[in-house]
Amino acid sequence: MPQTQSTPPTSPARARPVPGVRALPPPTGCASDHHGAGRTRPAVEAKRFETTHLDAKRLDTKRLDTTLLGGRHLGTRPVDAGTVDTRNVGAGDADARNVGTGNADARNVGTGNADAKRTETEQQDARGEWLRFAPVQPLFRARAAQRLAVLAYHGVTDHRSFGAQLDRLRRLATPVSLEAVLQAVTERRPLPPRSVLVTFDDADRSVLTHALPALDARGIPATAFVISELIGTERPFWWHEADFLARHGGRARSLDCGHPSQLLPRLKAMPDPDRRRSLHELRISADRRPPRQEQLTPADLLALRDGGVAIGNHTQGHPCLGRCDDATVRTEITGAHEALTHWLGEPPIAFAYPDGGHDPRAETVLQELGYRLGFLSDHRLGPRLPTHPLQISRLQVDSTTSTRRFDTILSGLEPAYRRWRRREVA
Repeated sequence: MPQTQSTPPTSPARARPVPGVRALPPPTGCASDHHGAGRTRPAVEAKRFETTHLDAKRLDTKRLDTTLLGGRHLGTRPVDAGTVDTRNVGAGDADARNVGTGNADARNVGTGNADAKRTETEQQDARGEWLRFAPVQPLFRARAAQRLAVLAYHGVTDHRSFGAQLDRLRRLATPVSLEAVLQAVTERRPLPPRSVLVTFDDADRSVLTHALPALDARGIPATAFVISELIGTERPFWWHEADFLARHGGRARSLDCGHPSQLLPRLKAMPDPDRRRSLHELRISADRRPPRQEQLTPADLLALRDGGVAIGNHTQGHPCLGRCDDATVRTEITGAHEALTHWLGEPPIAFAYPDGGHDPRAETVLQELGYRLGFLSDHRLGPRLPTHPLQISRLQVDSTTSTRRFDTILSGLEPAYRRWRRREVA
């Protein structure tokens, strides 16, 4: 974008250099230089975002926009972990407003959804190109240096892009292990600046075949959260199966499916017994059975652990806990806990909420079982010393994400922009 804005006033928080955080060069041209006639929509949106919330002409770190930075003014204090609201969204809100676990997977299934995902990824990456050069990106990066970034991946579909992201982490961040996060919580001592924990939900087999070699080559630890009832089977994830069945004639009484891309949100919104019944009806009525999907085995879990990937609990069958009754919540967590303890020879200490948002009933069960860490999917940074160890925020990221957008996710600028966009649409 054209650099015609005046230089923002310097504040104590901006003036203090942050180790490892480098100012990014300004863009060399405006949107019309690359796209012919005028700005693209992402460029216009990025400009509106800056003008509305982070006007560079009036930017002052003493008083950042309260909506973007968690509902508080920073005053004259440095930007640190204690200045930002770390509240997390509820189970329903996480599904509706964020790219939660199921939603991220839903965009990867079926031909139509794969095309939609590619289009959405291209749009998001184009937006990230502009956000990276926003005048406030260096400020967000400096703030992120005093926060904990937990990255939530699913499968690794592009090993080259994933490797580039890991190389970026080694240069700009401090990769930490699950044990280091636990130690920080236990000793009440913050993690190092720029700490990043890499996690994977669902434990797709690509975590073993693609992610583990890349992580091992760079000495980066990680954590994989496992759906226990799939271990040692060739069953597809239920959201993959539902998408396939709907595209091959599957019908269910409780589902007015319409376009198959609408199926998953409707299934996720159902009470869990209705979801299971609808899946059964889809299986009966479909013209074809879904292809088999090779899952991890108990031996694979041990190989991951030996390779520096800790294993965590992601329930038995990945239901939406907010749609389950109390007994089902308990069974889903304890069943997976017992299976993982048997396979690993030790109980897991970490849990990832399968629906992305916090569930107080689940937290009660986790406390009873001795869990020390729990992870959300709320697309936020968290404090370097987690204030709620069973409600740790995570950033949603994909292995195909461009490095420029990856930078804006790590800094927290892209998540802030997305929250602003949701309010604008609403």
